Amino acid sequence: MTDPYSHPHAATGRVQKAPENFLTPAGVRSVHGEARAGRRDFIRNAFATALAAGAAPAVVAQVNPVPAAGGDANILELPAHTTGLGLGVATDGYGKPSKFESNVQRRQSPGLTQTQQSSVSFAPLQSLFGIVTPSGLHFERHHQGWWDIDPSKHRLMVNGSDAKMVKTPMVFTVDEIMRLPSVSRFHFIECGANTGMEWGNVAVPTCQYSHGMLSCSEFTGVPLKVLLDMAGADYRRGRFVLAEGADGSSMTRTIPMEMIESGEVLVAYGQNGEMLRPENGYPLRLVVPGVQGVSWVKYLRRIEVGDKPYAAKDEAIHYVDLMPSGLHRQYSSVQECKSVVTTPSGGQVLLDKGYYQISGLAWSGRGKIKQVDVSVDGGRNWRTARFQGPVMDKCLTRFTLDWVWDGKPALIQSRAIDETGYVQPTNRLLRTVRGTRSIYHNNSIQTWLVQESGEVKNVQLS
Repeated sequence: MTDPYSHPHAATGRVQKAPENFLTPAGVRSVHGEARAGRRDFIRNAFATALAAGAAPAVVAQVNPVPAAGGDANILELPAHTTGLGLGVATDGYGKPSKFESNVQRRQSPGLTQTQQSSVSFAPLQSLFGIVTPSGLHFERHHQGWWDIDPSKHRLMVNGSDAKMVKTPMVFTVDEIMRLPSVSRFHFIECGANTGMEWGNVAVPTCQYSHGMLSCSEFTGVPLKVLLDMAGADYRRGRFVLAEGADGSSMTRTIPMEMIESGEVLVAYGQNGEMLRPENGYPLRLVVPGVQGVSWVKYLRRIEVGDKPYAAKDEAIHYVDLMPSGLHRQYSSVQECKSVVTTPSGGQVLLDKGYYQISGLAWSGRGKIKQVDVSVDGGRNWRTARFQGPVMDKCLTRFTLDWVWDGKPALIQSRAIDETGYVQPTNRLLRTVRGTRSIYHNNSIQTWLVQESGEVKNVQLS
């Protein structure tokens, strides 16, 4: 690998962070009005109008300025934190982020839904490091709001669709499940609709909104097979299970038994070393690695063993793929190989020519990421990125690449390949097969345009 600092413009470049809150309350109301009028481009238009009108507050660069002549005052003049007494131990019983990072938040996409109870919040991927999403920044998808459920009153039932599917139907308390032998594993979870707004055209400005229905955590729990074994499930006849949640939408999803027999499906109570957060399904949720997030049923209250798919509402008429023929593809749950560059990405600004570290995330619902290639010229030429590690099964993988920006326009892309040999497709290739009217499972290559001004825009190549 060549030394990036040997380049004539090798001074380390500075990145201005992307703005977060694009819309004022009035802008949000206008978005809802466009949505009710049935305009397909209402989300894209709303963002564009807000930006053009200057609705977003001015963004502070949040980078170190070039020191003035005579030295850096931040070194020469001792600050208060060097000469004074700080706060005491455990001032906050539960630690919080720095006030200087308060802008790093989950955010809703304006106009995406009519109610907050049935909506999505997006994780700020462009502000995160490594592969683990902090629990407080984990994306949310709710169908009828979230609840903080008393774990002492919550129950999980295991039964069969008929009397012979399980020998002994059982009911577990949370404490009983937590006393069983547990496992901890890192996995990504992605909503099937992630990047769905980009099917037909560019709709949103930043990585948070284009790809932020994605998070990765360490989950702790009990393999679902352990509970089915305790109940005496008939694995010969019972080839599917129905997972049911306790929220008001009665979320129900079919899970193929072969996934459960492998031991990878968990009944989880822990996330990132602590109990699940209420927004993420406390006190129990299903973890189904590699499968779209809707199958990771939250507030899990019942598992039923059956002999065929259940055709529940959220798999028969929702979460289906509209094909060019006009037919819908059902039970397409596995999240295909995908990646995105998070720096530089939409909304950010490159303030200098010189060296940058391109960074991003790759993932696949079919296994480990094998390789990620990065292009800075719109896919004409590719270079293989390096992995930060660890590289784990059905988990986010962080990749990086050295790049020296010469101040000219650049088209930055990433292309992931998983261990099955599947290669992430271009927009054109995916649309040839799937058309442009779908919502779910958009795993096409993302393109960021770095303009001569250093501003980074979301674009699509024809």
